[in-house]
Amino acid sequence: ALRAPDLGKLDYVFKAVTQIRRELDGRVPLIGFSGSPWTLACYMVEGGGSDDFRLVKSMLYSRPDLMHHILKTNADAVAAYLNAQIDAGAQAVMIFDTWGGALADGVYQQFSLSYMQQVVSQLKREQGGQQVPVIVFTKGGGLWLEQIAAIGADAVGLDWTVNLGQARQRVGDKVALQGNLDPNVLFAGDDAIRAEVRKLLESFGRPGAGSGHVFNLGHGISQHTPPEAVTTLVQAVHEFSRALRA
Repeated sequence: ALRAPDLGKLDYVFKAVTQIRRELDGRVPLIGFSGSPWTLACYMVEGGGSDDFRLVKSMLYSRPDLMHHILKTNADAVAAYLNAQIDAGAQAVMIFDTWGGALADGVYQQFSLSYMQQVVSQLKREQGGQQVPVIVFTKGGGLWLEQIAAIGADAVGLDWTVNLGQARQRVGDKVALQGNLDPNVLFAGDDAIRAEVRKLLESFGRPGAGSGHVFNLGHGISQHTPPEAVTTLVQAVHEFSRALRA
């Protein structure tokens, strides 16, 4: 009986997107986001976070038909949700596959990556004459970087376990790369933050004619992060990236 929800019940989300876009007034782009079909399924089946994903993986292996039904429904729901955000004013969208890296090779491609590709294929890629870039991210997905880069997105997010320079060599100019500072660096003080930012930007190297690099953390920011550390991070990214482009 599972089916994609009525998006009318989420109207408050889209009104918020429109309000935020208006108040940003063009200063920075507004990025919409959603969990991936697989990551959402993990929370649906487990009922919350999990250390071993025993329940959802047991279902995956014992009832793949049921899992595919859940994932197909989730993919349709995520695509509709992101398209509604685009209609409301989101200028780019990102799919977070936080738990894709918990899957075995082969299983990941079948139960996570293929459904992200289904989402990407349904997304609006232009709004008001402007391109709407799509970013995909699998935490722990560095092993499958080339395959992730081939599903049709414009950019691929990387976690902190991936060497940024090597990732650039692996995908060339097929997609932009996003990432990938360890969020815990933000607790280590200004000198450490600046050193790690420099190391990461130098690893990617001088921007070229390809799709480039969007600096970001390698996953979500901790709620305990000092705001001053974020200020140091942003200032360091501006300083070192400008020097690289000079």
